[in-house]
Amino acid sequence: MTYRVGYFVGSLSSASINRILATALIGLAPEDLEFFEIPIRDLPLYSPDHDAAYPPEAVALKDAIASADAVLFVTPEYNRSIPGALKNAIDWASRPWGQNSFDHIPAAVIGASIGSIGTAVAQQSLRAVLSFCNARQMTAPEAYIHFVADDYAADGTVTNPRTETFLRDYMAEFRDHIERVLTVLPRSTDG
Repeated sequence: MTYRVGYFVGSLSSASINRILATALIGLAPEDLEFFEIPIRDLPLYSPDHDAAYPPEAVALKDAIASADAVLFVTPEYNRSIPGALKNAIDWASRPWGQNSFDHIPAAVIGASIGSIGTAVAQQSLRAVLSFCNARQMTAPEAYIHFVADDYAADGTVTNPRTETFLRDYMAEFRDHIERVLTVLPRSTDG
C-alpha cells in the first residue's frame, strides 16, 4: 500500500528554509509514502463572495487535497502565527460551508526557524485551525526545528546525524499515523 501525501510549504519565499526542510523530510520518509506539493502561491484572497463559484486556483487546491490520503504542513512562523498565505489556503480548502477538504484527513505539522523556539507558536496556532477543520492530527512527536544551514546539503540531504535521525523518526511516526487514521476512518473520494 502506498499513501499519497500532499504537502504545504507555508512560506512563499524563494529561499525558504521550510522548503529545504520539506525536501529533507521527503528524502527521509518511508518508501510507501508518495509526495506531491499542494501549491498556495497563486490563490486569491478568500472571500465568501466566491463560495458559489470558486476560481480555478481554489478548485485545483480542493482537488489536490481530495487526491491525497494525508497532508503535511511545513511552515515558518510569522509574528507568532502562521503565514497569511497558508491561512488563506486553509480558508479556501475548508469552504464553502459543508465542503471542508480537511475533514478527517490525517495531518502532521512541522516547521523550521532560525530562532531557538523553531516555530512552536505558529504550530500551536495551526493546530488550533486544523482542529476546527476536523483534521486528524499527529500530536506526537512535536517537531520545532531550529534550522542550522550546515545541517542540510543543497539537495536537501541532512548532513547532521542527530537531525537526520530525528526527522527520519518523525516521518516514520507520520506514516504510522496515516495508517492508523485511515484504518479507522477511510477517506471518501467522492467530494
